[in-house]
Amino acid sequence: MSPISRAAATRTPSTVSESSRSVPILWLALLATPVAAANNAAVLILGDMSRSLGITTATGSWLVTVFALALAIATPLIATLLRRRGTRAALWLSAAFVAVGTLLVAVSPWLPLTLVGRAGQAAGGAGMMAIAMNLAGTARRMGVISAGSGMLGAVGPLVGERLTDAVSWRAALSILVITLLAVPAVSRHTTQAPPAEGRFDARGAVLLAVLSSGLVLLPSNPLPALAVAAVAAVLLALHIRRRPDGYVPAVALRSRLLRGSVLVAFVLSVSYFTLLFAIPQLIADRAGWSTGSVAAGQMIAMIAGSVFTLVFAAVSARLGQTNVRAVLLTVGAVAAAAAVFAHSAIVLLVAIGLAVFSATGANATQSMAAASAVPDRQRPTSIGLFQLGYLMGGALGPALATLLVLR
Repeated sequence: MSPISRAAATRTPSTVSESSRSVPILWLALLATPVAAANNAAVLILGDMSRSLGITTATGSWLVTVFALALAIATPLIATLLRRRGTRAALWLSAAFVAVGTLLVAVSPWLPLTLVGRAGQAAGGAGMMAIAMNLAGTARRMGVISAGSGMLGAVGPLVGERLTDAVSWRAALSILVITLLAVPAVSRHTTQAPPAEGRFDARGAVLLAVLSSGLVLLPSNPLPALAVAAVAAVLLALHIRRRPDGYVPAVALRSRLLRGSVLVAFVLSVSYFTLLFAIPQLIADRAGWSTGSVAAGQMIAMIAGSVFTLVFAAVSARLGQTNVRAVLLTVGAVAAAAAVFAHSAIVLLVAIGLAVFSATGANATQSMAAASAVPDRQRPTSIGLFQLGYLMGGALGPALATLLVLR
């Protein structure tokens, strides 16, 4: 057994024991995996959304970027709520965000209000993911969630296209509502935590959100975004020195294991989400495939990659952390190289399959490493920071794809 697995096995925090013994993994998967489908549903319908709203495709891509950015920013916020108020409060607040956000997306005739709805959906989705990951407890159960997310993410583009053809693009952007089916069942298995002591670190939360936003906006507005990110990083570093137990705990940042896990997940996530949006256009340009053929081929490739994630997560504890990271980074590099140089549609589809394996595999294995890197009371926060790094890739990827391929 690896040191990470041994640490996870010997810890007995209430959140882990409660979840692993009483919350069925299928309910956790239903809670978290629709987020991936909701995120990817827009991959093939950017043109439809843009034409409906009377905007350019580049402007329409903000419906994707805002969702991914809000998903990333809200994740550590929900993790803090988990630590301070318990699972049940975070669960029902997340459900409210999903419901209200979906309603706005369904009825809003204006882009700004639609963006607010997408942000609300994302905030709720972030909560569902953070809760499911916090309740998973083991790498094997985390692998089920990550593989399920990969599979739902795989069918997301095709489902989005079909719903757009049959109903409208608004229906395609509303599929996150499926997650609400799991809320009552998960809620029955949770308890209400007593209020945490101490004040909420609002300044740390704002600074981390500003830093994240600046990094996401780098591809589209390099100089202003870099200035904002740099200032926010300096102020956040000074704030952490003054309040080491605040929103971004110093103990988490000092952990080499956590830093490495976040970096691996971030790099592979950026690569995956860039290819997710770029590959369909590359196949159409280089091989002349139709949109429907691209959607079907990409779905098959991504499902295959997700199945490998499920297997990989189950055996990862026996491989050791160094070998796990080497496999994931190598596969991710091969996927990126294939996307740059290949002209065959089959090779490009293999690339997206490899990319989804490397990213979801990192999410499954490195999240457990991140959780074991800190004291038990900081576990939700550690997972939240890890997910922030992973989801930042989801926010940067569409922007990079737009900059490099979709313009």
